[in-house]
Amino acid sequence: MASLAARLAEAEPVEILRVGLERYGERCAIAFSGAEDVVLIDMATRLDLPFSVLTLDTGRLHGDTYEYLDTVRRRYGVAIQFCFPDGDELAQLVNARGLNSFYKDGHRACCAVRKVAPLRRALTGFGAWVSGVRRDQSPATRSTVPVLEADPVFRGADPLLLRLNPLAAWTGEQVWSYIREHDVPTHPLHARGLASIGCEPCTRPVEPGQHPREGRWWWEPPEARESGLHPVRAPGH
Repeated sequence: MASLAARLAEAEPVEILRVGLERYGERCAIAFSGAEDVVLIDMATRLDLPFSVLTLDTGRLHGDTYEYLDTVRRRYGVAIQFCFPDGDELAQLVNARGLNSFYKDGHRACCAVRKVAPLRRALTGFGAWVSGVRRDQSPATRSTVPVLEADPVFRGADPLLLRLNPLAAWTGEQVWSYIREHDVPTHPLHARGLASIGCEPCTRPVEPGQHPREGRWWWEPPEARESGLHPVRAPGH
């Protein structure tokens, strides 16, 4: 694992992605958030190798996100596996805290039920998964994201769940350059100022000059702006 990670540290995203697809095929799941990580689906399609796609339907997504997910499904001819929260867990959370308690007591409990638990259940059937996280998305929490690792958060069907972060070293500018070059479909909310798109209550447009992540969980400090899907990768860690 360490030698492979070192070899891929400076590799292009498509080559990092190729490793997962060649080794695992349909047992490698691209976790598609419904945003600019669509480039991973475009790259995987061009590789002409089998793969799977997962997306988290938290029940609080923008209406435009559902339309966009369907656009991507049609464009690439891929089946998207939707991962839903457990009904009983969600009812317990909402009944105890209310629908929008996260504005007062933080978003982690809500994300644990709506995001982390569904992905945890889904990944038990896979040997590897692919995320679209990048180091430049959040200097406070993602600055040292590796391109490949044994997943430190989730477990899969094998003793080791391989996690690939092909876009880790790319900047947002590189992602959007790829999108323009390959005419990749984009989420309509990007054109309305939403740079980082998540659940509707937790996402807002950013002002010129603001970091894209400032539009997510804006009422909390930068080091708290993670859902629990990705380990904190702060400088020095």
